[in-house]
Amino acid sequence: MKVTVLYPQPLNQEKFESDYNAHLKLLHEKTGIPTDVKPYSITRFLSGPEGKPPFHLMFIMSFESQEQLEKTMSSPGMQEVAADATRISTGGAPTILIGETI
Repeated sequence: MKVTVLYPQPLNQEKFESDYNAHLKLLHEKTGIPTDVKPYSITRFLSGPEGKPPFHLMFIMSFESQEQLEKTMSSPGMQEVAADATRISTGGAPTILIGETI
């Protein structure tokens, strides 16, 4: 199981990058993930032949099961992280997708 968060292009990219770094620290703090462990991947999208993409950044984190994902996502710490994701996403609300590898 995977949770994917897509952040739209921010109004101020420099501020978003600073806020996002603090957001990752909050994620580690609230979930108990050691700071030297990154059980997620982050992709920054670049302009291509079509110009600037609609999304600036993609965060993907895997979970062993649907139950683990649901337990983590419903925890008070992760709820705080989710609220912070919305706060820093100045280009519009982030898109959150839940999926499974097939």
